[in-house]
Amino acid sequence: MKQKYFPIIFALAGGIALFSSCSEDFLEADLKGTDLESAFYKNETQARQGLVAIYDVVGWQGNGYVTREGMANAASDDQRAGGGGPSDINDLQVVTKWTLTPEIGPHNELWRKGYAGIFRANKLLEKLTEVPMSEVNKARFAAEAKFLRGYFYFDLLRMFKNIPLVTKPLTTSEMRDVPQADPASVWKQIEDDIKAALAEPNLPDRISSTDDKGRVTKGTAHAMLGKVYLYQKKWQEAAAEFALVNGTTPGQPNPTYGYQLLPNFADLFKSKPEFKYNSESVFEIGYSSQSNGGWGCVSCTEGNVLNILVGPRGYNPKPGAPDYVSGWSFLVFTKDFYDFIHFDPRFKYTVADVDSLERNGFATYEKGHDNTGFFLEKFAGRQSNRPGTGTMELNFPQNKYDIRLADTYLMEAEALVMAGQSGAVGSRAYALLNAVRARVGLGPIVATIDNIFDERRLEFAGEGIRFFDLIRTGRAAAALGGRGFDPNRHYVFPIPFHELQSTKMEQNKEWGGNK
Repeated sequence: MKQKYFPIIFALAGGIALFSSCSEDFLEADLKGTDLESAFYKNETQARQGLVAIYDVVGWQGNGYVTREGMANAASDDQRAGGGGPSDINDLQVVTKWTLTPEIGPHNELWRKGYAGIFRANKLLEKLTEVPMSEVNKARFAAEAKFLRGYFYFDLLRMFKNIPLVTKPLTTSEMRDVPQADPASVWKQIEDDIKAALAEPNLPDRISSTDDKGRVTKGTAHAMLGKVYLYQKKWQEAAAEFALVNGTTPGQPNPTYGYQLLPNFADLFKSKPEFKYNSESVFEIGYSSQSNGGWGCVSCTEGNVLNILVGPRGYNPKPGAPDYVSGWSFLVFTKDFYDFIHFDPRFKYTVADVDSLERNGFATYEKGHDNTGFFLEKFAGRQSNRPGTGTMELNFPQNKYDIRLADTYLMEAEALVMAGQSGAVGSRAYALLNAVRARVGLGPIVATIDNIFDERRLEFAGEGIRFFDLIRTGRAAAALGGRGFDPNRHYVFPIPFHELQSTKMEQNKEWGGNK
């Protein structure tokens, strides 16, 4: 008997249970088993839980340990999948080797993530108008839901190109008849959603309450809109949005939104509460060690699974060695990247050189798949940071940045130079680039496109940014050709196979389809 597939994008429309949140403060709410349908959205508390449910998807971690950052790191030229063997977390292995197919690869989970977030945003926006609650909060909730819907569509569009555009909950009769939209119309919807959020007076410029940490602000929305423009090569529009985030004088505080580069690069990747949601954070994914997450539902945990994924396997330190938790040895850095960053001041905060520790007698470790001995220091779990509750591997509290100020500095510099402005001494692009460099003690250089991209590679290594930079700039073929990257196919992901069954969707032409 032929198996019947019910595509994820449409299956979500039939009702979905909310996961518990994967973030702290505002984003911590007990939502397990809460139904989104008829018995819900009856008061402000329930509307708030519905909003938390949308935010929850931003930090989505699938049961197969697939995250956007993990995928992007494994797919980049700076890292490889690693792990315990050539099939360990196969979704990461196939993207490192560029042997993914419509059936197999991380794109299946990332498609599911995107449309889960969109469904939840559409549901809240539909229900919110009739919820008896504060009109101020209602307007703010709607603005946040629209921003987040645009955010999820942005990720889907840059990965898949040809996607369905759904802006309301679907009825059963509509489910299988939704076609893919022209990419231009999806870009417009993303812009419209973010602009609508920006136009809402009740969306704050900055977060004033500790209970609201992690929520979208006008600064977040300007940064995201700038990123949307950048991907479309709307250079002047992108630069204008980023300038609002970055402030008048690069390196100095932005008085409107409160953003400022942290003085110490290393502090960006510390897990203690005082380092979270700091002045450099524009949009942050929060995690907690208090969720008691366990193996029965990896995706339900509020801890950051990246911390255990990237730690050195079988790590056995001697006194005085770094206190890394013995991890699973995924997402190892390549020797080429090691050589690229080795003499940069950010090296020791980016690369855990466990190979050197072993050679010098400070530790031993098990050589995993693709081993180089160079691990991701930024996210390596520490004994000093071990959670006290739940399964240790699943409950690390380190947050991740979706957007941070150094990123908006360098994206504005890129947009200015691409728009034809000078990057020489005295230019704004020059000031932006060199504010990032000065933070780590490096001297000034001219803001050429190559210098800006080299700085991005050094600054954001292991944060899931490099791969998307290669794709959006057309540099992926040169950087990844040695791994099997095919420029006629791999600049877009395939539409997941199960999404094409009994629907009007078609496969991307790069993958043998007609879209």
